[in-house]
Amino acid sequence: MTAPEAGDAGPDDVSPGAAQQPPPPRREPHPDTGPDPDEERTQEARAAQRELFAHTPDFILGDGTGFGGSLVGGSQHGVSGGQVDGDVYLGGRTEIHHHGPAATAQDASGEIPHKRLEALAEVFAEGPAFAAALERLRDERVLVLCGAHATGRNAAAVMLLHRLGVSAVHALSPETPPAALSAQLTRPGGHVLRDLPLSRNRPLRDTHLFAARDQLRKADGYLVVTVENSPHLPGITPCPWVPPGARDVVRALLARHRPDDVDALLALEPVTGFLAAPDRRPAEAAAFAESLAAYDGGAQALARLADFGQAAVEKQCRDWLSDPATGLRDKAFLLSLAVFDQAPYVLAAELADKLFVHFQRLQHPEQPSEIPVFGPAPGDRLALARAEGELRDEQTEWGAVPQFMSRFRDERTPRVLLTEVWTGHPSARPALVEWLRQLARDGRPLVRTRAAAATALLAAADLPSAMALLVDGWATSRAFGPRVTAANTLTLALLLDLPVTLRLLTQWCSDSHPGRRWTAIRALGLLAPLRPDLAGPALGALAARARVDASSPAEYANLTESAALLLSGGPGRRRAEVLAEFVRLLYLDTPAVRDLALAAFVRACDNDEDGGLVGWYAETGMYEADAARDLATLWRTALNDRTHTRPALDALRTWVYVAGRRADTALALELLLPALVVTADDRRRLDHTLRTMRAEDGGPRPAPADRLLTVLHPVTAH
Repeated sequence: MTAPEAGDAGPDDVSPGAAQQPPPPRREPHPDTGPDPDEERTQEARAAQRELFAHTPDFILGDGTGFGGSLVGGSQHGVSGGQVDGDVYLGGRTEIHHHGPAATAQDASGEIPHKRLEALAEVFAEGPAFAAALERLRDERVLVLCGAHATGRNAAAVMLLHRLGVSAVHALSPETPPAALSAQLTRPGGHVLRDLPLSRNRPLRDTHLFAARDQLRKADGYLVVTVENSPHLPGITPCPWVPPGARDVVRALLARHRPDDVDALLALEPVTGFLAAPDRRPAEAAAFAESLAAYDGGAQALARLADFGQAAVEKQCRDWLSDPATGLRDKAFLLSLAVFDQAPYVLAAELADKLFVHFQRLQHPEQPSEIPVFGPAPGDRLALARAEGELRDEQTEWGAVPQFMSRFRDERTPRVLLTEVWTGHPSARPALVEWLRQLARDGRPLVRTRAAAATALLAAADLPSAMALLVDGWATSRAFGPRVTAANTLTLALLLDLPVTLRLLTQWCSDSHPGRRWTAIRALGLLAPLRPDLAGPALGALAARARVDASSPAEYANLTESAALLLSGGPGRRRAEVLAEFVRLLYLDTPAVRDLALAAFVRACDNDEDGGLVGWYAETGMYEADAARDLATLWRTALNDRTHTRPALDALRTWVYVAGRRADTALALELLLPALVVTADDRRRLDHTLRTMRAEDGGPRPAPADRLLTVLHPVTAH
């Protein structure tokens, strides 16, 4: 049966396990919070588990889910390595902010010190595009150097003028209007205008360059203007800037500081790993080279080099969020891409604009929020984010469909970026919280699951705030979707080494609010495949709740499904331990807990998906004496319990159907069946079940049933 989506709840649907129970009294829903949890249709726990696994990002489910570096698990909140004294020329960005009376462009211009030029010249790596740009500047006197942010275009502009041998290099104010550019070029030598801001209302035209060239000829000067890739250059053919490779930058800096050790240092394992990463910017390479130049051969110095990649990611994320030149829409896209890393690009872009609206309302509440209908091309947005996209198949409920998927080039970026905005920019929290709440109500499973994963990261960084602002509100919601998001959040938080989460879930199992109880019960059921070591404590918490007589039918069904999930996942050894715990609950606990154990066991047996209890028993359990004995005990007890006999027989039919598809399951059933026959009633019950069976398509009795009948009546068969 196909599991229902969270947004498709209807008044006539009930959760599995509650169908045979009388419906609870109907209560009027609160007008703002939707239907009551006991009245609405809820998603089957196994379907919720599949959804969680399918859509959780790799930075949680993949290798190395724990946090490192200085943002979360380290000893500080900041860059732990790669400090470069003074200005970082390669890829650096100069921002000039005026406060108080406005200064003129002439006042803001000045000569770059000659010592600074010489120091940069000693370490500058020219790269493949430098020679062509230098030749063009020599011929035309004016050059517009166009390149992406942090690719070293500003350092290249200065070095182009220095290589020409000009007497001085003057830095012009970026606030210089294009129409007033020629008026600033009265002095001989070189002029550089870095990061000229352009827009539709402020383009740089070819006429501006014509006037500048005439003035430069009179003054015997040269001009280099640097801009990002921009459409606002009518009539101008810019010179594209391609940065030098990271290895060239590192080698150039090492040649200055430690010329005799260049090759040995470049051969170190952390160095080769750093240089092998894609899209290393010149500024990062320069900072890494400074740390490498200080390497003294010790273990601590080697560890600092190995950790430099994490520090570089942290610094990049802080720069993105704190740079005022990066607009709100770009920052919203960066954060959305962090949540939807390795997901369809259109999803990240669509939901980024929703976050952008929340940012606008937060920063400019007096202005109406608006989203530009058209914006930058996907390639430009991904380049800003140091991300990439590719066309590949995405699995959907209808099959594989091609999608343009996007991801950060450095897999550490999503978790660092989300943690940085939550802990380093608390003023952005109201907008981020509203956005995540909106995602939790989305009808798409991928969106809801990513909202949970992002919130789990935020909880790992600041649990009290995440609980108060997001998780508790979702858990106490009357709507089903937010409660699923809360359960997924707490489940994923355990994967991020947040140990208090298990204590929180245990407490919520006995909470007075039904929504918190539902959330905790569902989350405990999702743990087994993710944290099999916690299956025992999770079952204990579920059993403690089952001892309470006031559980509603819907809550009892939720308990049963969650307990069944603890048997349906995890490695064999852990599953055998949980099976033994189920047997213990049969004899050493209350009738309510005994009933829960049997109901959960039967439900787990009725699951014929790969990795279910039937598959585990055929592959592993039948060969382990204790596990085989415990399984037979649970089967025999369920078949002889009047409440559970009928669902247990249905589950046994499911195993027979699986035996028709898997030879190992057929053998396992033939070995199991004799252990289920203790009395004559046992034999008659099983005989009737097997003889009256029909195939899954309604046809004649399946062949495995015939073989089992010969096992059940060995004398007759002879």
